[in-house]
Amino acid sequence: MTVPSKTAELYRMVMPDHLCPYGLKSKDLLEREGFHVEDHHLTTRAETDAFMEEHGVETTPQTWIGGARVGGYDDLRAYFDKTDPGEDKTSYQPVIAIFSVAFLMALGLGWALTGTIFTLRTLELFISISMCFLAVQKLQDIEGFSTMFLNYDLLARRWVRYGYIYPFGEALAGVLMVSGVLVWLSAPVALFIGTVGAISVFKAV
Repeated sequence: MTVPSKTAELYRMVMPDHLCPYGLKSKDLLEREGFHVEDHHLTTRAETDAFMEEHGVETTPQTWIGGARVGGYDDLRAYFDKTDPGEDKTSYQPVIAIFSVAFLMALGLGWALTGTIFTLRTLELFISISMCFLAVQKLQDIEGFSTMFLNYDLLARRWVRYGYIYPFGEALAGVLMVSGVLVWLSAPVALFIGTVGAISVFKAV
């Protein structure tokens, strides 16, 4: 049997109660890069500890290419020039994902409700669904959001608690707008937080 010219050795944990996800990712990456993978399983904790001690490493998986150790999964990504953007760089992927999915949901709901895709209701749904998604992002870490919010929001700088209330107001307005009820409440809330936010961003820029 002919062995492929590009061969890599991979050592990863494959135990009855634990299958290392980074080991699977390393194997997948190597195969996508055209490598034949000599897949070595570390099946016990003792075997894994002995392996790490022998090679002077602190983690698994570990990959060797051409007899030289590349390292773990992150090192392997760097080896193939697939490193993620640095922390100092801004990624717009989350924002693009939120608005893209919100737009598609609005189109789907608009079609289901009216039988037409592009209507005023579709625009309202897009705005309200986007608000709900953005609120969920903030509600995952209210403390972190409220701290970041103080960097630019004018009202939060005068009244710190506004940073904690803002995500709930955004979620409330979004949910009410989706359902089309209590417009007398959702419209002023959305208008207020939108206006304050726009002025704050304008002044910050």
